[in-house]
Amino acid sequence: MESQSLGPCVLEGKFVRLEPLRRKHAVGLAGAAARLDWSLMLYPLLSKEDVDKRIFSGIEKEAKDEEYAFAVVLKNEERIVGSTAYLSISARHRRAEVGSTWYLPEYQRTFVNPECKLLLLKHAFEDWEAVRMQLGTDANNIQSQRAILKLGAKFEGRLRNHGIRPSGKPRDTMLYSIISSEWPEVKSGLISRINCY
Repeated sequence: MESQSLGPCVLEGKFVRLEPLRRKHAVGLAGAAARLDWSLMLYPLLSKEDVDKRIFSGIEKEAKDEEYAFAVVLKNEERIVGSTAYLSISARHRRAEVGSTWYLPEYQRTFVNPECKLLLLKHAFEDWEAVRMQLGTDANNIQSQRAILKLGAKFEGRLRNHGIRPSGKPRDTMLYSIISSEWPEVKSGLISRINCY
């Protein structure tokens, strides 16, 4: 049986729904993005123009099967509380990255991240038949590093001068991965965390 495409798709959980990022999300995304500290992100959304560029760029990359960006919608309020994406997609090698992830401060360290990761990883491993999913974060972003390890991802190394921060200074990236044989255990852990809410 041929595997499904990685995107575009809607992924729905108990608390959140991941919708393909489109123009209709621009106002909600800009409102949410205005409340964040973007100093550790490579592609900050500091203005409505940044949000418009992000949406346009995502749609362009989606057409080439390079990236699928999502708005994170809190179901009980129908409100955008963040964004996430599949990046660096290699269909031939069945690998991709989960990244460009951010959430409103009040939804950090809640059910939002584990459920988003469950939805993204489940679709990748079980529908798309991924063999590897990776995650990366700024070497200075300790909170993100802890969250990635809590998922069950394995640390692979530090990529030196891997990107340029908004300040213009080079950024080291901490790289993590989950491979297909590890997915059942990671999935079980994520489900247990979500069931606590």
